[in-house]
Amino acid sequence: MDKVDAAMETSREGMRALWLSLGVLGSTAVVQAVIVALSGSVALLGDTIHNGADALTAVPLGTAFVLGRRAANRRYTYGYGRAEDLAGVAIVLTIAASSALAAYEAVDRLLNPRDITNLWAVAGAAVAGFIGNEWVARYRIRTGRRIGSAALVADGLHARTDGFTSLAVLLGAGGAALGWRLADPVIGLLITAAILMVLRNAAREVYRRLMDSVDPQLVDTAEQTLHTVDGVRGVGQVRMRWIGHALRAEADIIVDSHLTVVQAHALAVAAEHALIHTVPRLTAATVHIDHTSDGADPHAALAHHLVA
Repeated sequence: MDKVDAAMETSREGMRALWLSLGVLGSTAVVQAVIVALSGSVALLGDTIHNGADALTAVPLGTAFVLGRRAANRRYTYGYGRAEDLAGVAIVLTIAASSALAAYEAVDRLLNPRDITNLWAVAGAAVAGFIGNEWVARYRIRTGRRIGSAALVADGLHARTDGFTSLAVLLGAGGAALGWRLADPVIGLLITAAILMVLRNAAREVYRRLMDSVDPQLVDTAEQTLHTVDGVRGVGQVRMRWIGHALRAEADIIVDSHLTVVQAHALAVAAEHALIHTVPRLTAATVHIDHTSDGADPHAALAHHLVA
């Protein structure tokens, strides 16, 4: 029951992060839109579009968190936690689209330089855009890592890309103030390259989650924990996977052959509880019991079990 309550709490944390970041980015986009109307800055217009798109990524993530609360059923026996991974894919695609748009705008301004008016207002809006995006990025990434949500971390990285775009607007405005009309597009291309680096990191994180990748240290922790359980003679294969922002595990252990079924079951339950209380974000574990002959090497029993 405690683990269920913890899972619900992580979903609430995720929703709170989404609502707060949506409010911050939405307000930033509104302020920037007003400055766009006053200055006619195409660069700032692109930044405003990025911030609006980043705010809207809260929609697939919020949907995933809501779906993740649904109970498992006979069709979705592990529940709906994988919806977060699908949301992560949508966010990666959004980052890719944002980088393409940033590149297009940079090339367009390089080929067709434009004068910008109200440069101080544009610079102020760019600073506001960077501060807003960086705050949201840090908050989403910190919350995502705390609750184990790869999608929320990817969304935070997306916010950081828009912060880079805001810096491009600021530096471009500074170059325009100095009379260099090509400053904005040149810097925009450099920032596009930085966005692509962030895209690579976000895509790698989401890909690993889709492929059931876990931190090897978690597996080491699980194995060490099982070895400390009184009555466990050996530890075989340990497998883990993320379902949403919760971990599930399967483990093979060796026990003495003279144990009764009831005693072996009690040992499996003890091993399960030890794992759940030691491994962070682990909500369930299935422990398979195997035995060895008295005095036999537990490793030989494990090898026999794996071959079988």
